[in-house]
Amino acid sequence: MRKLLLLALVGLGAQLVDGSLGMAYGVTSTTLLLAIGTSPAAASATVHLAEIGTTLVSGVSHWKFGNVDWKVVLKIGVPGAIGAFAGATFLSNLSTETAAPLMSIILLALGLYVFIRFTTQGLPKDRLGKPLRKRFLAPLGLVAGFVDSTGGGGWGPVGTPAILASGRLEPRKTIGSIDTSEFLVAVAASLGFIVGIGNENINYTWVLALLIGGVIAAPIAAWLVRHIPPRVLGSLVGGLIILTNTRTLLRSDWIDAPDGVRYTFYAVIYAVWAAAIAYSVAQYRKHRTEDEAIIAEAEAIVATDDRPDEKAPAPAA
Repeated sequence: MRKLLLLALVGLGAQLVDGSLGMAYGVTSTTLLLAIGTSPAAASATVHLAEIGTTLVSGVSHWKFGNVDWKVVLKIGVPGAIGAFAGATFLSNLSTETAAPLMSIILLALGLYVFIRFTTQGLPKDRLGKPLRKRFLAPLGLVAGFVDSTGGGGWGPVGTPAILASGRLEPRKTIGSIDTSEFLVAVAASLGFIVGIGNENINYTWVLALLIGGVIAAPIAAWLVRHIPPRVLGSLVGGLIILTNTRTLLRSDWIDAPDGVRYTFYAVIYAVWAAAIAYSVAQYRKHRTEDEAIIAEAEAIVATDDRPDEKAPAPAA
C-alpha cells in the first residue's frame, strides 16, 4: 500500500512539473520504477499506459486555458506516434543505455541555448507568430517519439526545447501543444510494448496509481503555465533541461564522475539557475507591458492565418 501511495505522489508531482514545464513526467516516473527493480521495457510500458490518461486530461486542460496550437499538435504528434511505436518494439528486444549520453549532449546544447536566450533576451521577438513548418516538426516528432519510448521519457525534453529554440511559438503554447500531442505518442508506445512484451509483464495496479496522481495534477499545471510569464518559463525550462542532462552525463559510463564532482556541478547549476530565474522575474516586471503586447500581436497573427477569408486590420496611421 505504501508503494502504491508513493507511486501516486510521484505521478502527481511528475505531472505537475510536466504540465507546467513541458517535460519530466516520463523521466521522473521511469526513474522510480527502475529504482525498485522494474525492467526498462516494463517500466517504460507502465509509464506510457499511465500517460494515456494523464496526457488526455492534460491536453483538455491546456485546450481550455488556450495553451494549444492544434496545427502543431497534428504535425508533430502523428510522426511522434510512429516513432514511439517503433521505439517501443525496439526496446522490447534491446536496451538503449549506450545512446543516452549522446542524446544528453544534444539536449544539453538545446537547453543551454533556451536558458541563455530567454534569461538574457527574454521572449524571442523576431519570429514569434510565424508558422512552424511540417518539414521541421515531422522529423522532430519522429525522433522525439522514438527517444520517448526507448528511454521511458523524452517527448518533452526533445520537443519542448527544439520548438522554444525556434522562437516561433510562445512558451505556454509550446508546452500545451507538446503535452497534448503526447497523448498520441503514449497510445502508440503502449501498443508497441503490449506487442513486444505482452500484458503479463505490466503491473496495472502501478499504472492506476501513477494515473490517479497525474490526473489530479494535470488541470493545476495547465492553469499554472497560463499565468507564468514567458521569460520566466523559458528560464525554468532551460534550467531543468541543463540539470537533467548534466546528471545523465556525469552518471554515464562515458564520465562516471565521483560523488564529490557530481554534487559540485549540481550546486553550481542550482545557484546559476536560481540567479537566472530571479533576473528573469526582474526583467519581466521591467518590460511587462512590451512583452504582453508582443504576445497579443502574435496571437492576432495566428488568428488571422486561421481565417483566410479575413484580412488583418490595417495599422493605424
